[in-house]
Amino acid sequence: MIIYNTLTRQKEPFEPLHPPYVGMYVCGPTVYGDPHLGHARSAISFDILFRYLLHKGYKVRYVRNITDVGHLENDSDDGEDKLLKKARLEQLEPMEVAKYYTDRYHDMMDALNVRRPSIEPNASGHIMEQIEMAQQALDAGYAYVVNGSVYFDVAKYNARYHYGILSGRVLDELLSATRENLEGQDEKRNPVDFALWKRAQPEHIMRWRSPWGEGFPGWHLECSAMGRKYLGEQFDIHGGGMDLQFPHHESEIAQSQVANGQPPCRYWMHNNMITVNGQKMGKSLGNSIMLEEFFTGHHPLLAQAYTPMSVRFFILQAHYRSTLDFSNEALQASEKGLRRLLDAVQTLSTLPPTPALQASEAIRANEVAASGIVEKVFGALDDDLNTPVAIAHLFDAVRLINAAHDKKEPLSVDAVTTLKKLFDEAITQILGLRDDRQASSGHAALLDGLIRMILNVREAAKARRDFATGDRIRDELTALGVAVKDTKEGSTWMYER
Repeated sequence: MIIYNTLTRQKEPFEPLHPPYVGMYVCGPTVYGDPHLGHARSAISFDILFRYLLHKGYKVRYVRNITDVGHLENDSDDGEDKLLKKARLEQLEPMEVAKYYTDRYHDMMDALNVRRPSIEPNASGHIMEQIEMAQQALDAGYAYVVNGSVYFDVAKYNARYHYGILSGRVLDELLSATRENLEGQDEKRNPVDFALWKRAQPEHIMRWRSPWGEGFPGWHLECSAMGRKYLGEQFDIHGGGMDLQFPHHESEIAQSQVANGQPPCRYWMHNNMITVNGQKMGKSLGNSIMLEEFFTGHHPLLAQAYTPMSVRFFILQAHYRSTLDFSNEALQASEKGLRRLLDAVQTLSTLPPTPALQASEAIRANEVAASGIVEKVFGALDDDLNTPVAIAHLFDAVRLINAAHDKKEPLSVDAVTTLKKLFDEAITQILGLRDDRQASSGHAALLDGLIRMILNVREAAKARRDFATGDRIRDELTALGVAVKDTKEGSTWMYER
């Protein structure tokens, strides 16, 4: 398996520190608002990594944090805590806000079939670990205290190490860009220094005791402290959105280096952004769409509602390191493609294989083709989780199945077995796709039974030579998106939308 390491800017063979065990940390949500499409992309990208590592036989400890303290407006040490701001607006306790939006996040991720991580720690539950790491930075001489706040000395760190190793930033350029913004930052030795611990102002609700007075941890510190607690001083993979490379992940590297004497991990992985007509999706631009709005269709930019699996499939059709541009046309195309894929899964489950004794040269060629498709699918996933290429090869399997269903090129027992195994492993276990078209209400079996009952009425009408009634039933089902196909064995149905 090869993955792209952001730190070295190249693809590298994945070699865990302690095989078969893998330690993986991914930055989770800041819980002050509903999850949007960007949250979904990051969660799904690393869900695929988690699932694929498990498929490869690794024992994975996946840690994804919940940020419920310290995430400041504009990512400035002098900004207002986003969660506190939301609590003040809604006249709630901060932990009420955090609990509500954590539950909302879980609900949306469950709908998208994102597996829960092994451990999901809250920043507010690990204050002592963060205080300990801040003290270690002080003891190492790379931090300083001013009026009850603790700041990381970036210039001193950069003199020995490289602050900017992950993002490619150059400290002198950062200093030049920030010297004009010194107002309100006169406590710092340099404007690029970041807070490990902030003194709490009298109006600040969330505050804890520390050796430096009452305050709260800086945003960057939580991941370093919790990653170390649950995965050790150095682990295998650290992931997150590309927007977190700087300053969040850059600062994590610096903190861990001085506290632990080594970088926090071996591989850095980052998913790219969601755009709308080439512009970054964001609340301030008025083009941010919440996941619930996708599922209900209640947003001016949406032409319709989309099922969670349509959204998941849309995200998987772009490589996780590529930008993903939202449009209704793209989502509708994904919805149609997913339907074709899931219909093939349904068709394959009922496809009668051709006995080996009756296998022709063409059928044996299909056996070879099926095995080749398996190699290509997993070859794509081995190549830095290339889901769009893997999905393209799965559609090669769809064409084989549909040809067999139409009696053009029947499949042998071995070919059917190969494709069933492929679909179960690739589509269900790794890509995490499921048929939520009729199951979204939880009544799939009931719906199937009702449609079959209607088809039985139609068969009875045809037996009485009442073809007008039979045609009317078929036409009305078609209008509802249910395609009826008549075969020698009877009528079958499937969704067409």
